[in-house]
Amino acid sequence: MARFNLPNVVFTEKSAQQIESDIISTYEQLTSSSLSKADPRRLFLQALVPLIVQQRTLIDFSAKQNLLAYSIGEYLDHIGVQTQTERLQATYAKTTERFTLSTIVQQTVPAGTRVTAGDGVFFGTVQDVTVQAGQIYVDVECQCTQVGTIGNGYIPGQIKQLVDPMQWVQSVENVTESEGGTDVEDDDSYASRIQQAPESFSIAGPNGAYEYWAKTASQSIIDVLIHSPSPGTVEIRPLLQGGQIPGQEILDAVLDICSDHKVRPLTDFVQVLAPEQVNYDILLTYWINSVNSSSALSIQQAVVQAITDYKTWQKSKLGRSIDSSELITRIKNAGAKRVVVTLPEYQSIQSYQVAVENQVTTTYGGLENG
Repeated sequence: MARFNLPNVVFTEKSAQQIESDIISTYEQLTSSSLSKADPRRLFLQALVPLIVQQRTLIDFSAKQNLLAYSIGEYLDHIGVQTQTERLQATYAKTTERFTLSTIVQQTVPAGTRVTAGDGVFFGTVQDVTVQAGQIYVDVECQCTQVGTIGNGYIPGQIKQLVDPMQWVQSVENVTESEGGTDVEDDDSYASRIQQAPESFSIAGPNGAYEYWAKTASQSIIDVLIHSPSPGTVEIRPLLQGGQIPGQEILDAVLDICSDHKVRPLTDFVQVLAPEQVNYDILLTYWINSVNSSSALSIQQAVVQAITDYKTWQKSKLGRSIDSSELITRIKNAGAKRVVVTLPEYQSIQSYQVAVENQVTTTYGGLENG
């Protein structure tokens, strides 16, 4: 399937039946003869068909790898080079760890000091940090020792075990939720950034440029709102995959990138804020047509999946209004005969907000005639 809602293109005919028909028809025209099904010449031509199909499949694939809508893997990396857009590599999760001393004494927390939540995942301090005289604690940036998403999601206070003993350290705990760990950027996200790359060529402050650079902070960012509440002020609100609200680690990373002198116009004051979350409830009842009683179980499973997909769709874009008609459509497409949605009611939300489900109550009303 082509990306960006572009129509599908086919460079070569790959149907074995059509290729066989074309070969035999051409041979018969050139030789003024008719080939029966048992004719050795016909059998020989049929033996060539799989080879031609394979060749044409490779030709079609190779041609499509020159198009951004189809390109994958290393082929996509080569397209990215044309706009100086590199694929985002896997990153380490980060958090801020507080080291509290048992007595007021000058103490240095060396780089590489490890802490853990006790589950086998470790975080290490990224640089030497000294507790200044008169202070009882110091906050240190820590990075997961394993690349990828494994270090994400540790809430404040959860990483509280010191792995490498230190004198005078009474306790440790993370004061921010760990986040920012990502896997290598997938093809679709990378292709989307390549498509948007021309926006980055300008530093005059266009929305697209800020959006492009904000997304380079983390491949977990799926949507970005750029807003100017007053002259010279730029608000950037990133949204993470699954409708997650970014924490301070991600916000700081976006701010660092978008404040760079090569990105930010001199007169712009850049602020990076988290989107506001708007909660809604789902309360619905659905029925299945009695003629589909034999497949009622599979339809119920499809309805559950449809509701899950709706929740993901609803929170995958900033400013997307809460729309129960989308929910009804998805459930009916899953096979339900009738749907009564009590909640949510239609609600328009602001461009800096994201709608996230709260309580979900789904009732199967049974089979219904008609």
